[in-house]
Amino acid sequence: MDSHMMKMIRIEKVTVNIGVGKTGDELDRASQILAKITQAKPVLTKAKVKIPTWGIREGLAIGTKVTLRGTNAERFLKDAFVAKDNKIGKKSFDKLGNFGFGVKEYIDLPKVKYEPQLGIRGFDVLVTLERPGYRVKKRKLGKTKIRLRHLIKAEEAIEFVKQKFGVEVI
Repeated sequence: MDSHMMKMIRIEKVTVNIGVGKTGDELDRASQILAKITQAKPVLTKAKVKIPTWGIREGLAIGTKVTLRGTNAERFLKDAFVAKDNKIGKKSFDKLGNFGFGVKEYIDLPKVKYEPQLGIRGFDVLVTLERPGYRVKKRKLGKTKIRLRHLIKAEEAIEFVKQKFGVEVI
């Protein structure tokens, strides 16, 4: 791995989400679970398309998510990897080095107790990686694309996860 400062990979954000598919009590319980496992305030996610057979219309709140950054993101990610027995599939990585995985039950996380009123529910963990210099694609003035050689490749992301978290990539 290149030790050049601008080539160092870091975690931009970790997004934890639970898709419920409908509003009401289920959605409230999912939000409570997310708040409990991440210690952050969840945001409701709305449907982007209309699916009449499922009773879903555009703009209807059907899920909940939390975005973690910095040390909170790293701490949560370590716990999430423990819930997955420190193993993640190679197919979990996209070509830009980001990756995601699902945890079947929230009680698989260490230090999380089962609460009967919340029930059992799984969640998805999506990790966005970045390098110094990625700000150029988000800034208001002089916005540009990130050069191909500066983009994170899947192999680099796999190596980063192995070294930083000691995770086995299958």
